[in-house]
Amino acid sequence: MTDSRIRFIDSVRRLVPQAWPVLVGQLAVMMFSTVDTLMMGRVGPQDLAALAVGSAAYVSIFVGLMGVVLAVGPIAGRQFGANDLPASGHSFVQAQWLAVLLCVPGCLMLWFPDPFIWLAQLDATQADKVRAYTRPEAFALPAALLFTAFRGFSTAVSRPKAVMAMQLTGLAAKVPLNAVLVFGWGPIPAMGVAGCGWATAIALTGQALAALVLLRRDAFYLPFQIPHLWQTRPQWRELLGLVKLGLPMGGSILVEVTGFTFMAFFIARLGATPVAGHQIAVNLVAMMFMIALALAMAALTLVAQHLGAGQKREARIVGRHAMVLTTLVAAAVGAIVALAREPIVALYTDNPEAAAAALPLLVWVWFFHLGDALQTVAAHVLRAYQIATLPMIIYVIALWGLGIGGGYVLAFGADGNGAVGFWQAATAGLLAAALLLGLLLKRVFDENR
Repeated sequence: MTDSRIRFIDSVRRLVPQAWPVLVGQLAVMMFSTVDTLMMGRVGPQDLAALAVGSAAYVSIFVGLMGVVLAVGPIAGRQFGANDLPASGHSFVQAQWLAVLLCVPGCLMLWFPDPFIWLAQLDATQADKVRAYTRPEAFALPAALLFTAFRGFSTAVSRPKAVMAMQLTGLAAKVPLNAVLVFGWGPIPAMGVAGCGWATAIALTGQALAALVLLRRDAFYLPFQIPHLWQTRPQWRELLGLVKLGLPMGGSILVEVTGFTFMAFFIARLGATPVAGHQIAVNLVAMMFMIALALAMAALTLVAQHLGAGQKREARIVGRHAMVLTTLVAAAVGAIVALAREPIVALYTDNPEAAAAALPLLVWVWFFHLGDALQTVAAHVLRAYQIATLPMIIYVIALWGLGIGGGYVLAFGADGNGAVGFWQAATAGLLAAALLLGLLLKRVFDENR
């Protein structure tokens, strides 16, 4: 066996223990949306369409703010790699303060989702359904952002199983809450799409409280000397450092996700059935993406820790091997889903019109997922090097310009191709982003020998 293969196998053995708890935890997070989608598919196309627009609004708001808070990951990871545990714990506390401050604009946007309703051009009935979903999510946002700080910190210090345990706890609460609040039970009336929002708010609040208890009772966290949030105050210099890295990180994630969610707003103009089919396809592709995201977060953790320890060569090797492993896994998963798309869609809905709307979209899933997987791993490794501004510019050009702009032309142009047109353009945008970020990452590796 050659030295390169031995090094690759060694990298895989280090990436997988970091990645699999992240994958399980992120799948638990995705199951929130999957549970909502499955139950709304049984309620009807109108509620499923409202969920598509409402969840797109929530995700657009949350992920941008989440990306800023997740700046704690590269910072705390480097401090952990340098064996400065109290500094890493201090960065986590400041990330919590940042989460609290970001809740103010985020909650206001969720309580008044009118810009998203206007963008989707919904009628009054559909608009009311969207508000019924997003307003409970305003109560979920503070818990979600505080948990994001816990997630970023714990993953950075090689404690992903703690995050996974809390995310599974949240899912365990979400499923029965959803069933009761959506369909009703005894004296509790059926709330439809609004029940999804309230179930999420209750489950995420419980998840954040469980994480707080774990921080106090798990001996692993004691050396980090983490005080209670109310015993501290914001340190503006540290917050500025988080924001300086976090804003382009959040911007990149926001562009990446809104390149996806804005598809829902525009496709909603085509009617309830096309957007219902799109929601099924989005949920499926998002679940596939969790595998790549797990590998990306594992790569970020290991690369940041190597850089903190001054091990540039090891950081470069792990980053490259993460890209190779992601290519192999994404190609295999994409092939399986593309070939089995008919029985998979049947699991989501028994409505023949919604299924017919979803199936053509999944034809593009193979290349879509490959581009999606490669771009996110490249972006996460770049964040370990604390490079985030240029990737954000690449995202704007590829995902907004080529993806959304091109999709709008293909969908609503003279020979409009409907929802399929958006998926064609989004696939091209993701492949372009993967290529450009990959070239940038190669340049960074060459400069850090």
